[in-house]
Amino acid sequence: MPDVFGTALMDYQKGNYTEDITTYSSLDEEDVIPVPYLFRDFKEMPKLEQKALQLAHGKVLDVGCGAGSHSLYLQKKGLEVTALDSSPGAISVAKDRGVISTVQDDIMDYSQEKFDTLLLLMNGIGLAGKLKNLTSFLTHLASLLLPNGQILLDSSDIIYMFEEDEDGGYWIPNDGNYYGEVEFKMAYKGLQSLPFDWVYVDYNTLQNAAFANGLDCELLVEGEHYDYLAKLTLQKQ
Repeated sequence: MPDVFGTALMDYQKGNYTEDITTYSSLDEEDVIPVPYLFRDFKEMPKLEQKALQLAHGKVLDVGCGAGSHSLYLQKKGLEVTALDSSPGAISVAKDRGVISTVQDDIMDYSQEKFDTLLLLMNGIGLAGKLKNLTSFLTHLASLLLPNGQILLDSSDIIYMFEEDEDGGYWIPNDGNYYGEVEFKMAYKGLQSLPFDWVYVDYNTLQNAAFANGLDCELLVEGEHYDYLAKLTLQKQ
């Protein structure tokens, strides 16, 4: 797959920023990811991300690190951080910006070390792709935790994107799929990614999946637009 995301990050880092990343989704929506936003500092981050960074401790794995903004903040706080991303361009930019420890890999293929904190921000749980993959995804994340470790993640309940009826319910297509499953494509300067799956997980669904896989789930912060920050920890035996 063309490294659309990484190419945009590298252009910005080199001072060649002229356009943003365009996304196309199965929800029939075209949107943009503003590239400068991916280089934001702590004060520009939403409160969910700020809270997660304040709660991160010990040895940290920043999953889907992008340009490395979260890793850099934690590194400056004195934490031992490893920034992981499957995008070669993202890892190149994170290194160039000063992230000391980086890994270019898919999270599901990574098993080299264990951590006190796993950080999955900007809807990092979306990396599971589909709801049916959530069990294997959470099981793998749990395997990367040190004793008393934590997984900090944010996501959104995208129920608001569906038409609301007079009774306050929502018209959701009855196609057998979870309504939070979305297929995306990204485009940037003539490059276009292959379609990829992404999942937005409502909190109740996350809580049930976590419990079924030996994890406790705690709602930490609710955002202003159906988004939330949650903490997962290993259930005490």
